[in-house]
Amino acid sequence: MIVGVPKETKTDEYRVALLPVGAQLLVNDGHRVLVEAGAGARSGFPDEAYASAGAELVDGPDPIFAAAQLIVKVKEPQPAEIAKLEPRHTVFGYMHFAGSRELTEGCLRAGFTAIAYETLRAPDGSLPLLIPMSEVAGRLSIQSGAKYLEQPLLGRGVLLGGVPGVEPGNVLVLGGGVVGSNAARVAAGMGADVVIMDVNLATLRALDISMPPNVTTVYGDPHAIDACLARADLVIGAVLLPGRAAPKLVSRRQLSLMKPGSVIVDVSIDQGGCFETSHPTTHSHPTFIVDRVVHYCVANMPAAVGRTSTRALCNATLPFVRRLAQLGPAEFLKVDRGHQESLNMAGGKILNADVAAAFEDLPRA
Repeated sequence: MIVGVPKETKTDEYRVALLPVGAQLLVNDGHRVLVEAGAGARSGFPDEAYASAGAELVDGPDPIFAAAQLIVKVKEPQPAEIAKLEPRHTVFGYMHFAGSRELTEGCLRAGFTAIAYETLRAPDGSLPLLIPMSEVAGRLSIQSGAKYLEQPLLGRGVLLGGVPGVEPGNVLVLGGGVVGSNAARVAAGMGADVVIMDVNLATLRALDISMPPNVTTVYGDPHAIDACLARADLVIGAVLLPGRAAPKLVSRRQLSLMKPGSVIVDVSIDQGGCFETSHPTTHSHPTFIVDRVVHYCVANMPAAVGRTSTRALCNATLPFVRRLAQLGPAEFLKVDRGHQESLNMAGGKILNADVAAAFEDLPRA
């Protein structure tokens, strides 16, 4: 099979979908690997490393889209890439269709086969290709939120850890999954007072056992959310419904409960965001203010630490890339139910039930 790795074109995206060692293993498997020149440079992997691994370097994306059968990407196809995609292509990467009707409609028109990292499940039901970036995003959410609490960046001027004689900041984490648990641990490590909320009691019990003593677990009913919003200096939106649009947990009305200069980091923004006032931003222009609350809603947060994120992502994706190249899409999807769930669309129709639920009027199988 011919495997193509284009340079990512989403704004401020610094990751690459395949490490040089991945290219080498695919070539050893008998495949031809095309890598766009410069694709790995921003993650610390020069063209020479790919060439030494046996990949063929090409100038620009056109040779890749013209020749490759399997295209491996990090982020969803951008408009210029969608224009190059055809039904003969299979694209393997993060898709996040539920977060954008425009993206979904464009990809349906192109007719290619979309196999999504974020809906592929392991036999135990976990999401092995989403977990690494959720770990990065959870930890990074606190790092970013703490920065935007600084007054030169229009925050409240609160140091999360406080100092002797001055109370620490208050952090509210909405969602107790991978993103939320990582965010809570980092915030606790900085010395903040942390509340982590979820509506799954088993999750809350597990968190209560594993979290540091400055983390409190709270059941996330609407009244509790209101009370915690009023105290919070930093709120992390960490809710995930795989393949589906994120639920809106905080309304514009509830935003008025928050203190001026407090900060929201909406990690759920790839799936539409869990705050009513959220909309996607970029690393170049990461924040906006609504009702005196700073919103950080970068849609590809892990890209900010591309060297770490690329390694973490490719460690998880490479075995599946090799299997997909070896078996082809049809046989890959037959491996098990978890592989089947990774198929989001093909032939101009939505084939994943959760994605279909977000767009009831669009073509589906």
